[in-house]
Amino acid sequence: MHEKNPIKLDNRIHLIDGFDLDVPERTGTYVIDEDELTLVETGPSPSIKYIKKGLGSLGFTLTQVKYIIVTHIHLDHAGGAGLLLKECPNAKVVVHERGARHLVNPKKLAAGARAVYGESFSELFDPIVPVPEEGLLIKGEGDKLKIGANCTLQFLDTPGHAKHHFSIYDPISNGMFTGDTVGIRYEQLIRDGVDLFLPTTSPNHFDPDAMQTSIDRMLEMKLDKIYYGHFGMTEHTEEALREVSEWLDVFIEEGEQVIAEEKGYDELASRLLARVRQRLRELGINDDHEVYILINLDMQVSSLGIIDYFKKIKQ
Repeated sequence: MHEKNPIKLDNRIHLIDGFDLDVPERTGTYVIDEDELTLVETGPSPSIKYIKKGLGSLGFTLTQVKYIIVTHIHLDHAGGAGLLLKECPNAKVVVHERGARHLVNPKKLAAGARAVYGESFSELFDPIVPVPEEGLLIKGEGDKLKIGANCTLQFLDTPGHAKHHFSIYDPISNGMFTGDTVGIRYEQLIRDGVDLFLPTTSPNHFDPDAMQTSIDRMLEMKLDKIYYGHFGMTEHTEEALREVSEWLDVFIEEGEQVIAEEKGYDELASRLLARVRQRLRELGINDDHEVYILINLDMQVSSLGIIDYFKKIKQ
């Protein structure tokens, strides 16, 4: 088991590394220390042991957890919700209305992930424990959740990555927990002085117009912080959102080209990787940098979603 202390982001928010894919700085769980102890994202089930350890090191017990919020129900964000809830007797899982039934009956969700991850599925995601209906709290556009005397979280419907995706606005930090809607941040590059923000366009709900609308909505809010599902926080919110928007155009442009040439997602993944590699070379990042373990996987999964999107609009 990896050893890592929770990352202190400010006086009330910490980030616990969940070591998704057995890789550091891939997914994490945010701990909001308010009157009602609140977690954002669980990661997959193999991450739950790290959440429990992290909460303990922060001085919290599992009985104190009141809300477990998942931005969307993809297994790398919510796959561990059922397992964690079993050990948090006073908690509710907060989920988008479109995702609720898949947490109650995760068979379809598991089948979709199995199709993408193949033989690695069990190691990455098992066990997937259903969430009982009485353990759910459904939130959507405009809904609120009071977690402290001075803190009421607000929910925004933010599709683009998935139809069952909301983002959570924290008024105290003027920050947004964005899951995957406005992209991925690569913590591995921060040590080299590089901020990279790429869209994540995985199947099967990817919609570039909806994603751009969600990005624009957050730009208009002039946020001070964005808390990413993958991984960590940025205070360079405007630059991050504009960069994701620019890359979204690149992803679609390359996708259109590959489709026109009647080639498949492997070719698209290769081209996207080459575009990202070129950008990082310009910023002084070597081709053998550890970050490519993740970028390579992300380009493959994103390419699946882009090809899927183009097939749907042609039907």
